[in-house]
Amino acid sequence: MARHAHRTDRTHRLDVDWTACQGHGLCAELLPEHITLDEWGYPLLGEAPLPPTTLKRARRAAADCPLLALKLTTAQGG
Repeated sequence: MARHAHRTDRTHRLDVDWTACQGHGLCAELLPEHITLDEWGYPLLGEAPLPPTTLKRARRAAADCPLLALKLTTAQGG
């Protein structure tokens, strides 16, 4: 009986809806190792995918954004 291998490699990233973001800065408080703020209080995001150890806090940061401008996106690896 052959087993089928399923790839579950996923990369998670944070994205900002710039039309919704008003620079409250809560995201940087909740995830300071991945989000910094520019001089006007808008988030600056790293380019690297998020490590699995920070996904729970990244989900919280996205959910707690006052305008829901922060999104956690998932891409399926090949």
